Amino acid sequence: MNVFFSDPWWLILIKVVGLFVVLLLWTIFNVWYERRLVGKMQHRLGPIMNGPFGLGQALADGAKLIAKEDFRPTDTDKWIYNLAPMLTGVAAFSAWTVIPFGGEVQMFGVTTRLQVTDLPVAVLFVIAIASIGIYGIVLAGWASNSTYSFLGSIRSSAQMISYEVAMGLAIVGVFVLSGSMSTAQIVEAQGQPILLRVPWTDLQFNPGIPGWYALLLAPSFIVYCISMVGETNRAPFDLPECESELVSGYLTEFSGFRYAMYFLAEYINMATVSAVATTLFLGGYLPPWPLNLIPFFENPWFGPIFFFIKVQLLISGFVWLRGTLPRFRYDQFMDLGWKKLIPISLLWIVMIALAPSYTLGLAVLLLAILIALGGTTDKDEDDEIEDLDEPFDAFAGGYPVPPRPGQVLPEFASVVRSSRTDDIEVGEEI
Repeated sequence: MNVFFSDPWWLILIKVVGLFVVLLLWTIFNVWYERRLVGKMQHRLGPIMNGPFGLGQALADGAKLIAKEDFRPTDTDKWIYNLAPMLTGVAAFSAWTVIPFGGEVQMFGVTTRLQVTDLPVAVLFVIAIASIGIYGIVLAGWASNSTYSFLGSIRSSAQMISYEVAMGLAIVGVFVLSGSMSTAQIVEAQGQPILLRVPWTDLQFNPGIPGWYALLLAPSFIVYCISMVGETNRAPFDLPECESELVSGYLTEFSGFRYAMYFLAEYINMATVSAVATTLFLGGYLPPWPLNLIPFFENPWFGPIFFFIKVQLLISGFVWLRGTLPRFRYDQFMDLGWKKLIPISLLWIVMIALAPSYTLGLAVLLLAILIALGGTTDKDEDDEIEDLDEPFDAFAGGYPVPPRPGQVLPEFASVVRSSRTDDIEVGEEI
């Protein structure tokens, strides 16, 4: 920790300005990268054909946001309406101050780390900053004087509470194994190689594989990856701004530069959660196997290269999900967080607390248990078939609701019964 507090003020200023410039340029690249990749996946010509390598589309959208009229609807709270996007933008940049890009280096004759600063509770600092960023979304919905905006902000706050709990529980295992909450120390702890033991003997050998927590704490890594998609409101969990129900959610009444601030914060947050996943689970700036066995790659200036490659691969996962998966229904989305991710995380924490030296075996055991419990039993299928005989009244509560699995609208009940009798597909009869 002393290496950070010995930095002169001008070096800290260089780090802050450099980090700000890198994040801005990286965001522009990610906007182009997402359009390009999704355009290739979905055969859309715009992001591919406009300009060289599709750069014209991203540049045109950026110029439009800067030149677009930035108006404020009437009867809105002026100060909070202007404060909300700035609050979200500042929170998006602040979380990166404790993310390590590399190890100790010499910069202008000063020994320092490629990191703005570090804290004994740096991981908790990142979570706290992410919690502050949600206030910009909630205040945007409240200050916009719009029902769509308000409902979108309420959805976003409920989504953040649900998935931040699962995210926090997922990183508890990292604290247990590393014995620290400092991001730099967690990365260095993952540099220790995995020692594989021969069962029923005292023999052990070192294959040179670094002890990344994505391997040792596989269930935690999986829960974190799912939670970070929900935390950033990205597809298929983009319920706060789904156009089919809420127009554009909390962004409905924003335009111009203020809209661009939210757009910028969304892409920075996507990179932030990917950077935290890289730091906590993928060895941060450390080289992957087998490059870690080559002395040439031990140079700390290679650290940012490995770090950016790992983070960009995780961002590619965000893009892949957006281009392939449909949006979840809101009740399914909340059930996933409260009824699956949180109980799994609690069970996993108990398991690693009891036997922290056997995390690989415990991870395999937990995954086997989840697979065994995840199947549908014949009894469940029989109960579902019995429910088909009971007609469903969509207006029983005074307003229309969709049927649940196993329930059939009255006009289709006789058709379903006859199709089961005649062994004909229900869809064909209807």
